[in-house]
Amino acid sequence: MIVIKENSRYTRHTYYLPYMAGQQKGWVRNMKWALKRDQKTEEQIEKLVKELTLDEKISMIHGAGLFQTGAVERLGIPPLKCSDGPMGVRNEFHNEKWVPSGNNDDYVTYLPSNSALASSWNTKLAWKAGYVLGEEARGRGKDVILAPGINLKRDPLCGRNFEYMSEDPKLAAALAVPFIKGVQENDVAACVKHFACNVQETDRLMVDTIVDDRTLYEIYLPAFKAAVQEGGSYSLMGAYNRINGTHCCENKQLLDGILREEWGYDGTVISDWGAVHKTKEAAEVTMDVEMSVYPDFDDYKLANPLKEAIEKGEVPESVVDSKVRNILRMMFRLKMIGKQQSTRKAGSYNDPVHREITLRTAEESMILLKNESGKLPLERKKIRKLAVIGQNAAKVHSDGGGSAEIKALYEICPLMGIKAYLGGNTEVIYAPGYYVPEKPKTFDTNWQEKSLEEQEEEKAAQREKEKLLIHEQNVRLFEEALRAAKEADEVIFVGGLNHDFDSEGLDRADMKLPYEQDMLIEELLKVRKDVIITLIGGSPVEMPWRHHAETILWSYYAGMETGNAFAEILFGEVNPSGKLAETFPARYEDCVTAKNGQSGIQGSISLSERFYFGYRYFDKERIAPAFCFGHGLSYTQFAYSNLSLKQEKDGTGALKVSFSIKNTGKKAGAEVVQLYVAPIAPKVERPAKELKSFAKVKLQPGKSEKITLTLTHQDFAYFDSDKHDFTVNSGDYEILVGTSSEDIRLKGLYTL
Repeated sequence: MIVIKENSRYTRHTYYLPYMAGQQKGWVRNMKWALKRDQKTEEQIEKLVKELTLDEKISMIHGAGLFQTGAVERLGIPPLKCSDGPMGVRNEFHNEKWVPSGNNDDYVTYLPSNSALASSWNTKLAWKAGYVLGEEARGRGKDVILAPGINLKRDPLCGRNFEYMSEDPKLAAALAVPFIKGVQENDVAACVKHFACNVQETDRLMVDTIVDDRTLYEIYLPAFKAAVQEGGSYSLMGAYNRINGTHCCENKQLLDGILREEWGYDGTVISDWGAVHKTKEAAEVTMDVEMSVYPDFDDYKLANPLKEAIEKGEVPESVVDSKVRNILRMMFRLKMIGKQQSTRKAGSYNDPVHREITLRTAEESMILLKNESGKLPLERKKIRKLAVIGQNAAKVHSDGGGSAEIKALYEICPLMGIKAYLGGNTEVIYAPGYYVPEKPKTFDTNWQEKSLEEQEEEKAAQREKEKLLIHEQNVRLFEEALRAAKEADEVIFVGGLNHDFDSEGLDRADMKLPYEQDMLIEELLKVRKDVIITLIGGSPVEMPWRHHAETILWSYYAGMETGNAFAEILFGEVNPSGKLAETFPARYEDCVTAKNGQSGIQGSISLSERFYFGYRYFDKERIAPAFCFGHGLSYTQFAYSNLSLKQEKDGTGALKVSFSIKNTGKKAGAEVVQLYVAPIAPKVERPAKELKSFAKVKLQPGKSEKITLTLTHQDFAYFDSDKHDFTVNSGDYEILVGTSSEDIRLKGLYTL
């Protein structure tokens, strides 16, 4: 059981949430498909398949609405109702057009983005976040929630990076598994996306991702494999892009070969909305449900065109039967059919405990990048006048990002959180600092449809107009901000990105802060060097002024409680414990995607860097990033000692890595201990080191704890393309334990 027992801002009660058995003991590695088939259920499925007409079966495998499939009422088969995630359950739309229903009953909990969740490095928290999303989806009557997004952050410019977890497959897998389990505890299917190699938004419907087998199996597939084999995900979403010439939703190697045959998956594969292009090819692979953004449902590739192909003898009806079986199997697992419907969980949304979990996630996700002078935490009683500068201080983000947008019950911005925390005895001066052009939201055009169209020329022209307007407005706003900074006891800048840049359907043009923020920050630091720089965004940004700034706090989109979490960390109510789940380059030119030119291009993109992106690339080229993978500071200090390596004698070959960690500071805090494996003189090309395990440890001042992490043979393996299997070479390996990918505290030698 999860026990939430706190005198929180929301409740003075104790809440109990079911926690899946074995959750705290770690995950079983390399297990076969986690969900067991029930013979009685399979017999029921076969009976239904035989009773269904061809028209009825086809109605089940394509959209009959923008977010649901067709029902077969005479046999008690309901429609499959889906909703976007992962930051909350999306608002309701009309069934046949991308226009909100306009009701006031679809406000929901706004959860931190997957990037924020990953920055917590907390698997238990990932389960809780998943549980909240699943319970809210069920409370809204949904069967499938389109989450989590677990594509790897190959390129900092990808517009959907904020929806994804990490640049590292091990970390993404470790967090995805409990998240999925939490969702599905509520009789809602998690739909893991986007399968696979979805690394950019530019030309997303057609771009061909060229990737070799070793890179595919070592880097881009492990999180998906863990999601279906360890997480037991009931459904999975096929990606827009092509892989080696074939669209993902029509890709035999990906869907039939890898997913079904190698991994044994018997769940439901749902296409991304508009990702199916050819009827015969989509029918003949095990992709089960075609969804799209257009209301001409009978013309979908798996609708009337498929029926005609079957009637002409071009496609066997058995392929439809196979898809229907997978859909029905998921429906039975979700208790959607027959007598079991009465036992299906009802769910709820906007529960007080959901908001509490959102707050805790936000708190653990924020990353203290610099605190050189010990400026943080601030002392409330010493501040009579506080200047808060920057548009992101007063901005809300829940209503942007493309399909990730939601109707938040509320969203506390940083300015509100700071004011609420300080109360009326401190004067808070707010200055916007820089100009952000207003982009009114209209629904007279189909954004979802337009997002699938190329509009680069239109976008480029609009950007040039905005640049001129921004500069004109910033002259006045800069002066106002600098004046406020001079008058205040303390200054907090809150800038960064927003969903004009972090969004589905577009990639960023560069890594720079928009709206001339760098100029403003440099001027503020000239006025006073102790300005506290806080940034909000979904992907890394360049910080050319970082050497002059003493204090930098980073936050991803942290949900409805962002402002409260900000205040609690800034003023020391909460000790920051977030760690970067991706590398922050000093400049985009240092990234491999800039060096090889394989970023944001149309037609075809080659993953020629293979496994060398993120920290693996920076290690290889010995390039110093601005902030490394795994980095994050605390208001206390931790000491590492007593490394011990011990191989199990039970025949498994598991290696137990034990060490002690002690809180040597004066504040309670949490540390993320990270374990990397570095092959010495490898027989094949390998990265210098790779993350293989981690743990988050909470310690009181002066207290210590012995930590034991387990490595299996798989953690030393690489994918041998000739053998088409993972292989472990004998030899020496360095075992590295540290607080980030660069700050290694303990080293040991292990010989296989």
